Amino acid sequence: MLPIRDHNPSNITPYVSYALMAVNILAWLSYGLQPQAEIWPVYDDWALVPAEAMAGEDLFTFITAMFMHGDFMHLAGNMLFLFIFGDNLEDYLGHVGLLAFYLLSGIAASLAQIALDPGSQVYNLGASGAIAGLMGGYLILFPKAKVDVFAFFLVFSLPAFVVLGVWIGLQVFDGFGAIGSDGGGIAYWAHIGGFVAGIVGIGLIMALRGRPKNWPEMPHPEAPPMNPWARPTRGG
Repeated sequence: MLPIRDHNPSNITPYVSYALMAVNILAWLSYGLQPQAEIWPVYDDWALVPAEAMAGEDLFTFITAMFMHGDFMHLAGNMLFLFIFGDNLEDYLGHVGLLAFYLLSGIAASLAQIALDPGSQVYNLGASGAIAGLMGGYLILFPKAKVDVFAFFLVFSLPAFVVLGVWIGLQVFDGFGAIGSDGGGIAYWAHIGGFVAGIVGIGLIMALRGRPKNWPEMPHPEAPPMNPWARPTRGG
């Protein structure tokens, strides 16, 4: 079940979401097309290794690892999710707020994966933990927004709470199944950690700001109301 777009217009140009996509793409292009033997040293320098982080070494990799990907499909999948869910979170949080939320979600995701196996020597890399934070936040803010998904060679339009609920359910199921594995693969617990961080983060922000007047109904499927915290815009 692959999300391909949402029906949830935003009232701003999501410059930070676009910039994050550009940085991720450029970072991968800087090494991803090289022979595998030349990629491993890049991982050594910039990917997060739990055992090293636990020893207090190369802590900057909590940030740099978020902008690295293992292959083109890894990158493409993450950028698709960032494109779908990032703009509405940026509308709600603002440009600087979205960047901070993204980075903090990514750090929380890495901490969750480290907590599972603090002695691991496996490289941890990818934007999926940070993007999972955006997805968790989106679930809280826009549970009824319609998301188009591609499944069984058809396109279905489903509420966000169904799409994201299924997604995180699969992560939890596969995450428990992966416990004890010492090889590479998908960092399910990073996904779970980022998603939970996003839920908690948006929950705290809503507690401080107050809930939007039309929450959780926004956006209306026929006539989406303006986000109550968005700046007014003029068409031309």
